[in-house]
Amino acid sequence: MKKITLLFIVLMICSCSQEKTVAYKNKAIVKKNNSNKPNKIQVLNFGTFHMGYTPDSTTTEFNEHDKKNQEKARDIARMLAEFKPTVIIVEENPEYNEQLQDAYQKYIKTPEMFFNKPTEVELVAFELGRLCKTKRIYGINNKMEYKYWIAGYMVGKNTIDSTTINKFEDNKFHDASGIKIDENKLSLLDKLILMNTDKYLDNSITNNADILTHFGTKGNFEGADEAAIYYQRNLRMYSNLNRITLSKDDRVFIMMGASHTAFFRDFISRSPKYEMVNTFDYLK
Repeated sequence: MKKITLLFIVLMICSCSQEKTVAYKNKAIVKKNNSNKPNKIQVLNFGTFHMGYTPDSTTTEFNEHDKKNQEKARDIARMLAEFKPTVIIVEENPEYNEQLQDAYQKYIKTPEMFFNKPTEVELVAFELGRLCKTKRIYGINNKMEYKYWIAGYMVGKNTIDSTTINKFEDNKFHDASGIKIDENKLSLLDKLILMNTDKYLDNSITNNADILTHFGTKGNFEGADEAAIYYQRNLRMYSNLNRITLSKDDRVFIMMGASHTAFFRDFISRSPKYEMVNTFDYLK
């Protein structure tokens, strides 16, 4: 009986010791995970419309030469400046990075300089970089031959699912109450807030790619093949981002058209390298 009691006491001591060890390790893990230093590169993935000329099939009314509009764009830059980016990424082709950097440096020295054809790059990204003293700016765009007009071409020829297409066209984007939104009647800030919601970003992917899978003729995949090109374009743009040398201490601001932002939202959400911050922490 004494031996059994002694054995029980020894087992209890060992068990308590193991529990303390496990508890200590768990505390160490929690402490490590609660560290203020992020394990991944922080990214502010920001969607916008093209504020200057664009060949895109969808455009937004915005007079980029209007002084009030330019000031409103700078207001957006001031909000985003709280992120304090060390690197800025925009929707420009990488082969023009040298010219992009040159124009950016000129703007930093002379922020009141005149741009003949200003876009969101000059109106928002340059000002954001100037405010944050950001030294690096890159373009990651990759243009591909994408037939925006395929839907019009397929009218009367589509043999797949015109019902879904018509329903989608009639319900492009509505607010939570079901009222269709006219983006052109919103302020610049409200417009950008809307464009960065998950619902809007999801709609951007559907509108630019997924809806095309409902187009096609018997035995062919005209719509799906065009959608695949748009997916490929965004994957290439993401590959261009991954070619840029970054450290875990960098804070990366990415500004592109909303459909690209939508794809990048999905890519980054699964990334072992990047972590998205909440856009709405900065649009206030």
